[in-house]
Amino acid sequence: MTLDISGLPADFCWGAATSSYQIEGAADEDGRTPSIWDTFAATPGRVANGDDGAIAIDHYHRWRDDLDLMTELGLNAYRFSVAWPRVQPDGAGTGNAPGIAFYDRLVDGLLERGITPWATLYHWDLPEALEQAGGWPQRETAERFADYTAIIAEAVGDRLKHWITLNEPWCAAFLGYASGLHAPGRTDPAEAVAASHHLMLGHGLAVQRLREIVPDAQVGVTVNLYPITPVDDSGRHDDAVRRIDGIMNRWFLDPMLKGSYPKDVLADLAPITDAGFIRDGDTATIAQPLDFLGVNYYTRHVVGAGLWPGTAAVRFQLDNGLPRTATGWDIDPSGLVDVLSQVQRDYPPIPVYLTENGAAFDDEVVDGTVHDADRIDFIQSHLASLVMMRERGMDVRGYFAWSLWDNFEWAEGYDKRFGIVHVDYETQVRTPKDSARWYADLIGTHRAGILGS
Repeated sequence: MTLDISGLPADFCWGAATSSYQIEGAADEDGRTPSIWDTFAATPGRVANGDDGAIAIDHYHRWRDDLDLMTELGLNAYRFSVAWPRVQPDGAGTGNAPGIAFYDRLVDGLLERGITPWATLYHWDLPEALEQAGGWPQRETAERFADYTAIIAEAVGDRLKHWITLNEPWCAAFLGYASGLHAPGRTDPAEAVAASHHLMLGHGLAVQRLREIVPDAQVGVTVNLYPITPVDDSGRHDDAVRRIDGIMNRWFLDPMLKGSYPKDVLADLAPITDAGFIRDGDTATIAQPLDFLGVNYYTRHVVGAGLWPGTAAVRFQLDNGLPRTATGWDIDPSGLVDVLSQVQRDYPPIPVYLTENGAAFDDEVVDGTVHDADRIDFIQSHLASLVMMRERGMDVRGYFAWSLWDNFEWAEGYDKRFGIVHVDYETQVRTPKDSARWYADLIGTHRAGILGS
């Protein structure tokens, strides 16, 4: 396909994204204490092959070379996350100077190279000490998150102006506390719902702190959104679509962008919880004005009613006849148009960045190169969807490829490779894949078009 980017604005954000636990390593250096992912990964059977992020891709020690590689690729933005247990060990008290110094150096290094730093405050590495005190199901964790936000904002907010409070609160709450597939590995649906609320409350409190400390900051949040489609157009699956769209999309978008929880989802959750954790004033705190919405998009969910008539159960259809990634996810760029159209239709206008988008494939290094045409096609087709949404009037301002490097992919360990840069986990050698070179050429083409206009 031919990708026409001529209509993208001069200040379009071309970036790549990572997260702290997936790349940093140095898990017990310079005062960092364990996170819930250290504990989870150390539990037999939780992570593929018994892998963990203790070393990851050693970015903590190799950050200078890694930033030079970003320069080589022409990135104008880099989205990273701050490790809470590195900045505020045990989630309480004053900041940890050696840990803060790492991010201080990182921000300076990015700015020196002309790359805009984008910091995500929470990408799932809750200090283990806070989990032992109850974790996100407890209201106090939201308050501790605001305190941690203030520490890092005071340290680097004079130079770092783009902030994302949370990454994918749905995953943190429901994969962490309901299904147990992610850290901390708990399986209590009622606690998962409480965790989701306290994550969003923490978001609102963090936005307030950022506004106080960094008045000129651009502040947003990142949610993982899915278009929800029925398995057929018979109509009998409509309630399944409503329920899944409710808990995965609207449960987070409504309070953050509209200031209230969706009533139908509260009714759906009534058999699980009375939602007594929602206190007066909470939704006003959650609904802080935002400068942008970050959207992570990977695939579509196709759902149907339960296997037996009359049941409330929902089933996910996994075989939809589309090409798939190595994780088994459908490759469906039209779904990005669908879900962004939903945001455009149902919520107040807000600038949007695609803060994660990418795919895992079974990459192989052949003669020092990785030919990943499938990944190039994936990125190109999803960028075409972004261009389409701009043509439809949505204020889409940027794209962050997931991920810059192959890294620790949560419960999948090191089995799945999402990076546009290959990493040899034994030698830590970085090798840009064909997709990285293609992305660099695309960025260069856009930049040349601007200079030539």
